Amino acid sequence: MDPKPRRLDPLHGITLEMILSALVERHGWKAMGRCVDINCFTKDPSIKSSLTFLRKNPWARALVERMYLTGDLRPGRVRAAIARQNGKVRKTG
Repeated sequence: MDPKPRRLDPLHGITLEMILSALVERHGWKAMGRCVDINCFTKDPSIKSSLTFLRKNPWARALVERMYLTGDLRPGRVRAAIARQNGKVRKTG
C-alpha cells in the first residue's frame, strides 16, 4: 500500500527539476545557498549538478521540497519545519 495517498501529496506530479527551476527563478541561487548551504547551490550552481546531488541525498531533497512548499527561505526555518513534520522537537536553552 502506498504510504502517501496521491490526493494528499502536494508534490504529486511535480518533478524535482520543476521544483528546482521554480525556486531558482523565484529566489535565485544565492538565496537558496543561504538557506541550504550545499556546494551545488553556492559554487558554480547549475540545475544538472543540483539534481544529481539532490537525488543522492534525501535529506537535502527534503529541504528543497519544503522550501518549495512553504516559500520560506529563511535559514533554520526549513530544517525546523522538517523536524516538526518528522516528530522531532528541537530543545531550546
